[in-house]
Amino acid sequence: MGIIALVIASLVVVAFTTINTAEEGTAENAATSAMPVEVATPVYEKITEWDEYTGRFEASNRVEVRARVSGFLESVKFTDGQHVEKGQVLFVIDQRPFKIALDEANANYAQAVASLKTAQDNFDRVEALRETGAVSIEEYDRRKQVLVGANASINLAQAKVDNARLNLEFTEVKAPIAGLVSRDQVNAGNLIDGGNSNATLLTTIVATSPIHFYFTGSESDYLKYVRLARNGERGEARAEGIPVFIQLLDETDFVHEAKMDFVDNEIDNHSGTIESRAVLDNEDHLLEPGMFGKARLLGSAQHEAMMIPDEIIGTNQSLRFVYVLGEKNEVIAKTVSLGPLHSNGLRIVRDGISPEDKVIINNIQKIRPGMVVAPSAVVIEEESNNLTTVASAE
Repeated sequence: MGIIALVIASLVVVAFTTINTAEEGTAENAATSAMPVEVATPVYEKITEWDEYTGRFEASNRVEVRARVSGFLESVKFTDGQHVEKGQVLFVIDQRPFKIALDEANANYAQAVASLKTAQDNFDRVEALRETGAVSIEEYDRRKQVLVGANASINLAQAKVDNARLNLEFTEVKAPIAGLVSRDQVNAGNLIDGGNSNATLLTTIVATSPIHFYFTGSESDYLKYVRLARNGERGEARAEGIPVFIQLLDETDFVHEAKMDFVDNEIDNHSGTIESRAVLDNEDHLLEPGMFGKARLLGSAQHEAMMIPDEIIGTNQSLRFVYVLGEKNEVIAKTVSLGPLHSNGLRIVRDGISPEDKVIINNIQKIRPGMVVAPSAVVIEEESNNLTTVASAE
């Protein structure tokens, strides 16, 4: 009996040892097979939010050049695309008909002067005879009326001279503003129409230094800015020249500084938006009318905010969520409310997570809620939006 009992006891010990070894191996395999992930706490600091808008550059002044008289276009006095000064002659219309008209007007003026001299002499003579009764009242009144008519004729003749001189001056079509001129829309040798609403378009001139940038914001944006200004958290848009920073299509940062100088006086009934304008120097003429750009302006007072990389945010229909590390290294999905991208490249999180949560950074597509993972800690670098591994987690 003793030998049998000893054998049975040995078998039990061997079986127990085998079971324990199998369980330990299973646990080790489970630990080894857990998905490795990187986790980091959200960036939590004081920030000022910036709002972004897409807009278009427009010339600060634009003029369509049209002639004020009709005639034969004799010559073009500029090179297409050059910078012109105010008052510079751009086109010359054949002046000969207008010189003839001026000569005729001068002749009529001289004739009116002679008629006035005669009328004045005739009136002076009857004026001297009036007291003696040697001239009738009717004759006196007639000569007086002739003198008045002669004076009026002088004024009319002078007006015609002035008009003819002005028309002759208008044969030289001059630049009304300084700026960049377009190409000549009509070549020399053509007849052009001028002086009316359908006058021939000759060219255009745009002033691009300074240059304007127009963009539109929503009604809710407008209300937000007004309330910020009334609370003393931001300047008043219409009066204080709010700074605006602009980025071009081929740029990675907002390097062009402007100032807001105009906000429209009503909300558009159709789009529900309001137009604003920023003005900026353009001395190097880099910016051209018609170019697109993106504007950034102050959108909040300074406040504490949480920020995470934009690429770790998941979407479930209309909901946004992030994966965080729970107890026993389990994956938990938390729904979040998001704000805009901050200037450091991170997405602002309004609600849904806390500064102490460890958000999962990588392998987002491979994990699911409830899955056990093998975490390692990382730090979010704000400037470059990169992640740097600093230590292994527990």
